[in-house]
Amino acid sequence: MTHTRFAFVKAQWHADIVDRAYDGFIRSIPAGQVDTFDVPGAFEMPLMARDLAATGRYGAVICAAFVVDGGIYRHDFVAQSVVDGLMRAGLDTGVPVLSVSLTPHQYQETDHHTAIYRAHFVTKGEEAASAALGILRAREGLRAAEAA
Repeated sequence: MTHTRFAFVKAQWHADIVDRAYDGFIRSIPAGQVDTFDVPGAFEMPLMARDLAATGRYGAVICAAFVVDGGIYRHDFVAQSVVDGLMRAGLDTGVPVLSVSLTPHQYQETDHHTAIYRAHFVTKGEEAASAALGILRAREGLRAAEAA
C-alpha cells in the first residue's frame, strides 16, 4: 500500500474506556505504524483529524471518543457534530477519516457498564483497523484500474 502510517486520535473524556479502541486497532496494525494523538474531548477531534490528514503522512486517520449523556447538554448534538466534522475532514482532504465514536444513552459510571464499554471499544478498534485496511485496498484498486 502507498501509505503505511496511521494516525489514531483519542478523546480524553473517559480515557480508560476510549484508549481500549487503540488496543483493538493494534491487534491488526503494528503499533510502530501508528502515531497517537490525545485531544481533550470528542468535539476537538474533527479539527485534529483534518490537520493530520492534510499532512499527507497518513493513509487514514482514526478517531475514538465516548460521548455520554451527562444530563446537562444534548449529547446527541455533540455526537452528530463530531461525526459530521470527521466526515468533512475526510472529504476535504481525500484521506479516510474513520470514527470509533460511541454515544450510549444509558451509560452509568459503574464497574459493570465500564467493563462492557471497555470491551466494546476493543472490538470497535479491531473493526476500525479492518475498515482502514479495506478502504486503502479499495482505493489502491481504483488507482490501478485508472492506470490500466
